[in-house]
Amino acid sequence: MIYTLTVNPSLDYIVDIEHFDEGKVNRTKSEILNPGGKGINVSIVLTNLGLENKALGFTAGFTGKQIEDMLCAKNVKSDFIHINKGFSRINVKMRAQEESEINGRGPEITKADLDLLFARLEKLNQDDILVLAGSIPVDLPKTFYSDIMKALSPKGVKFVVDATGDLLKKSLEFKPFMVKPNNHELGEIFGVELKTKEDVAPYAQKFREMGAQNVLVSMAGQGALLAAADGNIYQGPAPQGKLINSVGAGDSMVAGFITGYLQSKSYKDALKMGLCTGSASACSEELATKEVVDTFLKNYNSL
Repeated sequence: MIYTLTVNPSLDYIVDIEHFDEGKVNRTKSEILNPGGKGINVSIVLTNLGLENKALGFTAGFTGKQIEDMLCAKNVKSDFIHINKGFSRINVKMRAQEESEINGRGPEITKADLDLLFARLEKLNQDDILVLAGSIPVDLPKTFYSDIMKALSPKGVKFVVDATGDLLKKSLEFKPFMVKPNNHELGEIFGVELKTKEDVAPYAQKFREMGAQNVLVSMAGQGALLAAADGNIYQGPAPQGKLINSVGAGDSMVAGFITGYLQSKSYKDALKMGLCTGSASACSEELATKEVVDTFLKNYNSL
């Protein structure tokens, strides 16, 4: 079973405005409301691709209920812990002359809430995959993901980590099956600027040497590079398509990689599936569907 963890999920309110005028009344020309959060995005795409999974995390208030209702409508299974105070955050994403975001804070997570989460995670075993995705609230320790991995490693759970900075670095001790930084995030960890796949390759390999089994580095329009557990470097360009909405493209790549690997046990095929799934989301208003992914796979011969 695949589980995803989204500590601070959201309702994403995406609006298009012809021209944003600061200090004036602005009216939208279109609006979209989606459940949000990196782990939730992974769960939605995994479900779209036919893989059973369950979304875990915390929800609160009327927005939390709406998140759960919307996931249910998308046939995504969930088992969230309900926080009594506050409400799940609302993130506003405005597309005008430029793209701008206002991200909410979310509810306060108490020790009792965390204890409930760890009790649920204790039920996972060696047949399970746990996706730890996204940032965490400022009141949680930077060791939060590694604390989870330390508790579950003896059970043989496979970990996929899509995080940044210390959250990502501290996870390496527990040899995650896959990590997915982008080139900028990988560069920040090593204090260098990584612009090309040639720049990325040695640092992706170094990240493997530090503990990660597979290092999948996304590079937006340049595609992605994989330093794989078999010792090889695989890379491919982004499939061709018109960019519509970049939100969730990286999360979709994670879901595609997991799907591709479970179906084929081939790292090269997993990368291809990840690339096509990421592009399927980037070239759609909604997250990738199986039909759109299959179209990209059929036309992609660059790997």
